[in-house]
Amino acid sequence: MPFKSKAQRRKFAELLVKGEISEETYEEWNRSTGRRDLPERVRPKRGAKQKATRVRKKSGSRAARKKTARKKATRKKATRKKATRKKS
Repeated sequence: MPFKSKAQRRKFAELLVKGEISEETYEEWNRSTGRRDLPERVRPKRGAKQKATRVRKKSGSRAARKKTARKKATRKKATRKKATRKKS
């Protein structure tokens, strides 16, 4: 089976040095790849561009979001009341 990328070739070379694969296995893969120009990676690493374009998914139903918003509002009012009581 041929190597798919330069990174995969490096990984196999590392495994060969560690002794986790045999030299015959590495040579077989290397021969089947030939002198092909391989990409650095098969899939590009997830970069800043992909992170920025990712849309945040709204969780829960509309009713559940409204309920949560109401709870937050009442908590906020309660903390304001406590703050004004302490000042007096």
